[in-house]
Amino acid sequence: MRPNKYFGLLMLSALLGMQSCNEDTGSLGIPSETDIIIPDDSIFNVFTNSLVLDSILSTSYTSYLGDIRDPETGTRIKADFAAQFHTFENYMFPRRELLFPQDGRSHSGEPISCDSCEIRLYFSSHFGREDNPMKLEVYPLSKERIIEEGKDYYTNTDLAQFVEPGAKPIATKVFTPADYILSDAERTSTSHNNNVRIILDKQIGTQLMEAYYAHPEYYKDSYTFIRNVCPGFYFKLKSGTGTMLNVDVGTLNVYFTFYDEEDPDSVYDGITRFAATPEVIQATQFENDDLQQLIDTSDCTFLKTPAGICTEVTLPIREIYAEHQNDSVNKAQLILTRYNNKPDSEYSLGIPGTLLLVRKQNMYSFFTNREVADSQTSYTTTFDATYNTYTFQNLCRLISYCQHEKLNGMRETGLSETAWEAANPDWNHVVLIPVKVSSTTNSQGVSQQVSVAHDMDMNSVRLVGGPGQPIQMQVIYSKYQ
Repeated sequence: MRPNKYFGLLMLSALLGMQSCNEDTGSLGIPSETDIIIPDDSIFNVFTNSLVLDSILSTSYTSYLGDIRDPETGTRIKADFAAQFHTFENYMFPRRELLFPQDGRSHSGEPISCDSCEIRLYFSSHFGREDNPMKLEVYPLSKERIIEEGKDYYTNTDLAQFVEPGAKPIATKVFTPADYILSDAERTSTSHNNNVRIILDKQIGTQLMEAYYAHPEYYKDSYTFIRNVCPGFYFKLKSGTGTMLNVDVGTLNVYFTFYDEEDPDSVYDGITRFAATPEVIQATQFENDDLQQLIDTSDCTFLKTPAGICTEVTLPIREIYAEHQNDSVNKAQLILTRYNNKPDSEYSLGIPGTLLLVRKQNMYSFFTNREVADSQTSYTTTFDATYNTYTFQNLCRLISYCQHEKLNGMRETGLSETAWEAANPDWNHVVLIPVKVSSTTNSQGVSQQVSVAHDMDMNSVRLVGGPGQPIQMQVIYSKYQ
């Protein structure tokens, strides 16, 4: 466990009264000029346990497709996803009569046809072997069951509900992460982007073109396009295990041929590309198996993302104040140490870079309300690779907040301390959730969080602790005379 090298400095700070943690939102806990400050410190046991987090708020930035087993824990993660496709505002195909005719006649008034149609799923990374065969099916989403903007979708959402009942797949694809159709030189070229190419019936592309010429207003924006032309597609893994793709973007490509308007003897190849990007909704559905065996583990706790397990922490707040009712809590440091991965793992999932500590009662509303850490009821910290730890340097404001919440609750309800705690069992519980943080720097050079979202990377770590192995928290007080 990481040693506290700054203990002497902290004691000096407490002695001088240079750093004091407010006991509430006012001035309680701030020493006056006439106070004599005596430092004190104690060590308390902190109990932790693993907690199932089987669903999290999904995002539109990354999608997953695959089926893997964590080589260290044996737990299974399966992922399918659905994606809508974005169109540029007021997009225009060439004039109908300029389309290259299939039978030598003008297309004016005649049926039209695209040359071909495909979907490409571009992925920046994958987990597992690159030669592992997988099979997926593609289903069109329903115009009657639109994935709506402004609604929150979680990673346990049944995406099949957005497909017409009884619908058949419009395409199937057997693939490997490495596209062996290409030469070695093509695959390793810096200009090559890994992707899964799914060939669609060209009638699908033709229908997109026909919709434009019949109703060009359907292409005025993505909202109208999705509801009237193409609601999107559901990508479902049919078989195969051992591979998980991190899909960054998908494209729906329609190829066609047309004449040059000013030079009728010149013919050009055209392409219309619709993209699944953050401008429209992408939703991933995760399934996790065999988590209970990890939850029941008593000698460690787990963090598994993007959905799976978080770590719950019970703060010893009653013990902290038991003999210090009139003292100020200046420092409450919590250090969480990571176990190294087992050396016999062929592959290893990643390590979460940032953890959010938030009250258990707020673990869902924090994300649905798009909150950021306020350093009172929620905190963030980053992984220290040197010490293999996550350190929350000072939770004194959280501890004071919870203590005063309890005291106020007892006063308002007339309940005893034991009765109030029994009626509010999560009052001193927090959870540790891996997150991604976006920040900005203001004109004074101060960094400020602008968003905190669930970590959607494939991560799995074990932390020292668990019901049978408490960790410790160091608390430093200021006693006043």
